[in-house]
Amino acid sequence: MRAALVEAFAIALADPTLEVLLTGEGPCFSNGGDLREFGTTPDVSTAWAVRLTQHPGWQLAQLADRTTVHMHGNCIGAGVEIPAFASRVIADPETTFLLPELAMGLIPGAGGCVSIPRRIGRWRTLWLVLTGTRLSSHEALSWGLIDDIVPIN
Repeated sequence: MRAALVEAFAIALADPTLEVLLTGEGPCFSNGGDLREFGTTPDVSTAWAVRLTQHPGWQLAQLADRTTVHMHGNCIGAGVEIPAFASRVIADPETTFLLPELAMGLIPGAGGCVSIPRRIGRWRTLWLVLTGTRLSSHEALSWGLIDDIVPIN
């Protein structure tokens, strides 16, 4: 999925007339990064090169002013971090938000250490990461993690 996002965002970056609408299919917007991809590169330097050159969060930060995200269902890890770069984030009333990385021995690695504090501040971001608490769409709206709640069909 990361490669597809990188490719789509590269097209949008090349054409400043394009608007970006990011949605998810199925029961949830995104369950986060694919854990099967972790540790599959042949060495550490290749892993870092992939993370630096194929980072949809960095691209989305450049596209933020012309990007809208519609979220629904469970939004976990990268499924929270990457959308937080967008200038307009809309969630269905039943949407939930979770950063479970710390429980897996990780930190938010899809840009959430930058994107989420920009929206909700450092202390709330730290609280979400340390506690692994799931936020409702109404809590996310009151904190500024999302911009609006609209039923998404």
